Amino acid sequence: MIEAVAAGLLGLLIGSFLNVCIYRLPRDLTIWSPARSFCPACEKAIAWYDNLPVGSYLFLRGRCRHCGGRIPVRYLLTEVLCAVMFFASSWFFGFSLLAWKLMSFSAINLTLFFSDLEERILPDEFTLGGALAGLFWAYYVALPMGLTMLFLPLDTPARWISVAEGLFAGGLAYGTFRLLGWSYERFRGREGLGMGDMKMVAMFGAFLGLMSMLEAILIGSVLGSVLGLLFIKLGRKDSAEYELPFGSFLAAGAVAAAWLDALR
Repeated sequence: MIEAVAAGLLGLLIGSFLNVCIYRLPRDLTIWSPARSFCPACEKAIAWYDNLPVGSYLFLRGRCRHCGGRIPVRYLLTEVLCAVMFFASSWFFGFSLLAWKLMSFSAINLTLFFSDLEERILPDEFTLGGALAGLFWAYYVALPMGLTMLFLPLDTPARWISVAEGLFAGGLAYGTFRLLGWSYERFRGREGLGMGDMKMVAMFGAFLGLMSMLEAILIGSVLGSVLGLLFIKLGRKDSAEYELPFGSFLAAGAVAAAWLDALR
Protein backbone atom coordinates (compact mmCIF):
# COMPACT_ATOMS: atom_id res chain seq x y z
CA MET A 1 0.00 0.00 0.00
CA ILE A 2 2.82 2.41 0.88
CA GLU A 3 4.46 1.71 -2.48
CA ALA A 4 1.20 2.40 -4.31
CA VAL A 5 0.66 5.70 -2.45
CA ALA A 6 4.24 6.76 -3.22
CA ALA A 7 3.69 5.90 -6.87
CA GLY A 8 0.45 7.91 -6.87
CA LEU A 9 2.25 10.95 -5.45
CA LEU A 10 4.94 10.55 -8.08
CA GLY A 11 2.16 10.42 -10.66
CA LEU A 12 0.87 13.78 -9.45
CA LEU A 13 4.29 15.35 -9.99
CA ILE A 14 4.76 13.69 -13.37
CA GLY A 15 1.26 14.77 -14.37
CA SER A 16 2.14 18.38 -13.55
CA PHE A 17 5.19 18.12 -15.82
CA LEU A 18 3.12 16.50 -18.57
CA ASN A 19 0.80 19.51 -18.50
CA VAL A 20 3.79 21.67 -19.41
CA CYS A 21 4.59 19.33 -22.32
CA ILE A 22 0.97 19.22 -23.51
CA TYR A 23 0.77 23.00 -23.67
CA ARG A 24 4.24 23.88 -24.94
CA LEU A 25 5.35 21.17 -27.36
CA PRO A 26 2.47 21.51 -29.88
CA ARG A 27 3.17 25.26 -29.89
CA ASP A 28 6.90 24.75 -30.55
CA LEU A 29 7.81 26.17 -27.14
CA THR A 30 10.67 24.74 -25.13
CA ILE A 31 9.76 22.96 -21.91
CA TRP A 32 12.84 24.38 -20.17
CA SER A 33 12.40 28.11 -20.70
CA PRO A 34 10.73 29.84 -19.02
CA ALA A 35 11.43 27.45 -16.18
CA ARG A 36 8.30 28.45 -14.26
CA SER A 37 4.81 27.69 -15.50
CA PHE A 38 2.69 30.60 -16.67
CA CYS A 39 -0.98 31.38 -17.08
CA PRO A 40 -2.19 30.60 -20.63
CA ALA A 41 -4.36 33.73 -20.56
CA CYS A 42 -2.18 36.53 -19.13
CA GLU A 43 1.17 34.67 -19.41
CA LYS A 44 2.26 35.76 -15.93
CA ALA A 45 4.51 33.35 -14.07
CA ILE A 46 2.70 31.12 -11.57
CA ALA A 47 4.10 31.06 -8.03
CA TRP A 48 5.10 27.68 -6.61
CA TYR A 49 2.25 27.72 -4.11
CA ASP A 50 -0.23 28.15 -6.98
CA ASN A 51 1.35 25.29 -8.90
CA LEU A 52 0.86 22.41 -6.50
CA PRO A 53 -0.70 19.40 -8.27
CA VAL A 54 -4.49 19.20 -7.87
CA GLY A 55 -4.55 21.22 -4.61
CA SER A 56 -3.78 24.61 -6.16
CA TYR A 57 -6.31 24.07 -8.94
CA LEU A 58 -9.06 23.26 -6.46
CA PHE A 59 -8.12 26.08 -4.08
CA LEU A 60 -8.13 28.66 -6.88
CA ARG A 61 -11.28 27.11 -8.37
CA GLY A 62 -9.59 26.66 -11.70
CA ARG A 63 -8.74 30.33 -12.18
CA CYS A 64 -5.54 32.38 -12.43
CA ARG A 65 -4.76 34.38 -9.29
CA HIS A 66 -3.58 37.35 -11.41
CA CYS A 67 -6.14 37.78 -14.18
CA GLY A 68 -8.97 35.53 -13.05
CA GLY A 69 -8.86 33.70 -16.37
CA ARG A 70 -10.09 30.13 -16.36
CA ILE A 71 -7.45 27.42 -16.32
CA PRO A 72 -8.55 24.49 -18.52
CA VAL A 73 -9.82 21.48 -16.57
CA ARG A 74 -7.35 19.41 -18.58
CA TYR A 75 -4.66 20.46 -16.08
CA LEU A 76 -6.58 18.84 -13.25
CA LEU A 77 -7.52 15.75 -15.27
CA THR A 78 -3.95 15.09 -16.39
CA GLU A 79 -2.62 15.16 -12.84
CA VAL A 80 -5.42 13.01 -11.45
CA LEU A 81 -5.32 10.45 -14.25
CA CYS A 82 -1.54 10.17 -14.08
CA ALA A 83 -1.69 9.66 -10.31
CA VAL A 84 -4.41 7.00 -10.68
CA MET A 85 -2.47 5.09 -13.36
CA PHE A 86 0.75 5.20 -11.35
CA PHE A 87 -1.08 4.10 -8.20
CA ALA A 88 -2.79 1.22 -10.02
CA SER A 89 0.47 0.07 -11.63
CA SER A 90 2.18 -0.16 -8.26
CA TRP A 91 -0.88 -1.61 -6.53
CA PHE A 92 -1.02 -4.56 -8.91
CA PHE A 93 2.67 -5.06 -9.66
CA GLY A 94 4.62 -3.41 -6.82
CA PHE A 95 7.73 -1.45 -7.78
CA SER A 96 8.63 -4.08 -10.39
CA LEU A 97 10.08 -3.33 -13.81
CA LEU A 98 6.68 -4.17 -15.30
CA ALA A 99 5.07 -1.51 -13.10
CA TRP A 100 7.62 1.11 -14.15
CA LYS A 101 7.09 0.18 -17.80
CA LEU A 102 3.32 0.57 -17.41
CA MET A 103 3.80 3.93 -15.71
CA SER A 104 6.06 5.14 -18.53
CA PHE A 105 3.68 3.96 -21.23
CA SER A 106 0.68 5.47 -19.45
CA ALA A 107 2.39 8.85 -19.06
CA ILE A 108 3.41 8.95 -22.72
CA ASN A 109 -0.08 8.12 -23.94
CA LEU A 110 -1.73 10.51 -21.51
CA THR A 111 0.34 13.31 -23.03
CA LEU A 112 -0.49 12.25 -26.57
CA PHE A 113 -4.18 11.89 -25.70
CA PHE A 114 -4.56 15.51 -24.61
CA SER A 115 -2.12 16.94 -27.19
CA ASP A 116 -4.14 15.45 -30.03
CA LEU A 117 -7.46 16.31 -28.40
CA GLU A 118 -6.51 19.98 -28.01
CA GLU A 119 -4.22 20.76 -30.94
CA ARG A 120 -4.45 17.72 -33.30
CA ILE A 121 -0.69 17.35 -32.88
CA LEU A 122 1.26 14.31 -31.65
CA PRO A 123 4.71 15.63 -30.64
CA ASP A 124 7.73 13.69 -31.88
CA GLU A 125 9.22 13.91 -28.42
CA PHE A 126 6.57 11.45 -27.24
CA THR A 127 6.03 9.37 -30.39
CA LEU A 128 9.59 8.85 -31.62
CA GLY A 129 11.01 9.35 -28.14
CA GLY A 130 8.40 6.92 -26.84
CA ALA A 131 9.45 4.34 -29.45
CA LEU A 132 13.03 4.51 -28.18
CA ALA A 133 11.76 4.16 -24.63
CA GLY A 134 9.72 1.13 -25.72
CA LEU A 135 12.82 -0.57 -27.12
CA PHE A 136 14.65 0.20 -23.89
CA TRP A 137 11.89 -1.47 -21.87
CA ALA A 138 11.76 -4.40 -24.31
CA TYR A 139 15.31 -5.22 -23.23
CA TYR A 140 14.34 -5.42 -19.54
CA VAL A 141 10.71 -6.60 -19.73
CA ALA A 142 10.46 -9.32 -22.36
CA LEU A 143 7.91 -9.04 -25.13
CA PRO A 144 6.19 -12.25 -26.29
CA MET A 145 8.43 -14.08 -28.73
CA GLY A 146 7.08 -14.24 -32.25
CA LEU A 147 8.16 -14.19 -35.88
CA THR A 148 11.56 -12.59 -35.31
CA MET A 149 12.81 -15.80 -33.69
CA LEU A 150 12.69 -17.41 -37.15
CA PHE A 151 15.22 -14.94 -38.54
CA LEU A 152 17.68 -14.64 -35.67
CA PRO A 153 20.56 -16.98 -34.77
CA LEU A 154 19.59 -19.71 -32.30
CA ASP A 155 22.03 -18.40 -29.71
CA THR A 156 20.57 -14.86 -29.72
CA PRO A 157 19.98 -13.77 -26.09
CA ALA A 158 16.30 -13.57 -25.12
CA ARG A 159 16.58 -9.86 -24.32
CA TRP A 160 17.74 -9.04 -27.84
CA ILE A 161 15.00 -11.19 -29.31
CA SER A 162 12.55 -9.05 -27.32
CA VAL A 163 14.10 -5.86 -28.71
CA ALA A 164 13.89 -7.32 -32.23
CA GLU A 165 10.19 -8.06 -31.61
CA GLY A 166 9.64 -4.43 -30.67
CA LEU A 167 11.48 -3.23 -33.78
CA PHE A 168 9.52 -5.58 -36.02
CA ALA A 169 6.13 -4.68 -34.53
CA GLY A 170 6.89 -0.96 -34.62
CA GLY A 171 8.15 -1.08 -38.20
CA LEU A 172 5.16 -3.13 -39.34
CA ALA A 173 2.71 -0.74 -37.68
CA TYR A 174 4.39 2.32 -39.18
CA GLY A 175 4.58 0.81 -42.67
CA THR A 176 0.97 -0.38 -42.61
CA PHE A 177 -0.38 2.98 -41.45
CA ARG A 178 1.75 4.80 -44.02
CA LEU A 179 0.33 2.62 -46.78
CA LEU A 180 -3.23 3.16 -45.52
CA GLY A 181 -2.68 6.90 -45.33
CA TRP A 182 -1.24 7.04 -48.84
CA SER A 183 -4.11 4.97 -50.22
CA TYR A 184 -6.76 7.12 -48.53
CA GLU A 185 -5.19 10.35 -49.75
CA ARG A 186 -4.87 8.99 -53.28
CA PHE A 187 -8.49 7.89 -53.56
CA ARG A 188 -10.22 10.53 -51.41
CA GLY A 189 -8.02 13.50 -52.27
CA ARG A 190 -7.36 14.49 -48.64
CA GLU A 191 -5.23 13.34 -45.78
CA GLY A 192 -6.70 10.53 -43.71
CA LEU A 193 -3.82 9.64 -41.41
CA GLY A 194 -1.16 12.06 -40.28
CA MET A 195 2.52 11.30 -39.77
CA GLY A 196 1.95 11.63 -36.04
CA ASP A 197 -0.47 8.69 -36.07
CA MET A 198 2.08 6.58 -37.96
CA LYS A 199 4.85 7.35 -35.49
CA MET A 200 2.45 6.75 -32.63
CA VAL A 201 1.56 3.19 -33.66
CA ALA A 202 5.27 2.50 -34.16
CA MET A 203 5.70 3.45 -30.51
CA PHE A 204 2.92 1.01 -29.60
CA GLY A 205 4.76 -1.79 -31.37
CA ALA A 206 8.03 -1.02 -29.60
CA PHE A 207 6.33 -1.05 -26.21
CA LEU A 208 3.79 -3.85 -26.66
CA GLY A 209 4.96 -6.25 -29.35
CA LEU A 210 2.91 -7.40 -32.31
CA MET A 211 -0.25 -8.91 -30.82
CA SER A 212 -0.87 -6.30 -28.12
CA MET A 213 -0.08 -3.56 -30.63
CA LEU A 214 -2.79 -4.91 -32.93
CA GLU A 215 -5.14 -5.07 -29.94
CA ALA A 216 -4.37 -1.44 -29.10
CA ILE A 217 -5.14 -0.31 -32.65
CA LEU A 218 -8.35 -2.34 -32.72
CA ILE A 219 -9.62 -0.90 -29.42
CA GLY A 220 -8.63 2.64 -30.44
CA SER A 221 -10.28 2.28 -33.84
CA VAL A 222 -13.53 0.99 -32.35
CA LEU A 223 -13.55 3.82 -29.81
CA GLY A 224 -12.87 6.35 -32.56
CA SER A 225 -15.61 4.96 -34.77
CA VAL A 226 -18.29 4.78 -32.09
CA LEU A 227 -17.52 7.83 -29.96
CA GLY A 228 -16.28 9.92 -32.87
CA LEU A 229 -19.40 9.37 -34.94
CA LEU A 230 -21.55 9.98 -31.88
CA PHE A 231 -19.80 13.30 -31.24
CA ILE A 232 -20.17 14.31 -34.90
CA LYS A 233 -23.88 13.54 -34.82
CA LEU A 234 -24.59 15.23 -31.49
CA GLY A 235 -22.42 18.23 -32.32
CA ARG A 236 -23.85 18.45 -35.84
CA LYS A 237 -20.36 18.51 -37.33
CA ASP A 238 -19.62 18.03 -41.00
CA SER A 239 -18.16 14.53 -41.14
CA ALA A 240 -16.37 15.36 -44.40
CA GLU A 241 -14.53 18.30 -42.84
CA TYR A 242 -14.27 17.55 -39.12
CA GLU A 243 -10.81 16.35 -38.08
CA LEU A 244 -11.28 13.52 -35.60
CA PRO A 245 -8.59 13.32 -32.89
CA PHE A 246 -7.79 9.73 -33.86
CA GLY A 247 -4.57 9.79 -31.85
CA SER A 248 -6.54 10.36 -28.65
CA PHE A 249 -8.60 7.23 -29.25
CA LEU A 250 -5.48 5.26 -30.14
CA ALA A 251 -3.82 6.41 -26.91
CA ALA A 252 -6.80 5.19 -24.86
CA GLY A 253 -6.78 1.89 -26.73
CA ALA A 254 -3.05 1.45 -26.16
CA VAL A 255 -3.31 1.90 -22.39
CA ALA A 256 -6.22 -0.54 -22.29
CA ALA A 257 -4.26 -3.10 -24.35
CA ALA A 258 -1.19 -2.70 -22.14
CA TRP A 259 -3.23 -3.39 -19.02
CA LEU A 260 -5.00 -6.36 -20.57
CA ASP A 261 -1.62 -7.83 -21.53
CA ALA A 262 -0.12 -7.20 -18.07
CA LEU A 263 -3.07 -8.79 -16.25
CA ARG A 264 -3.15 -11.95 -18.39
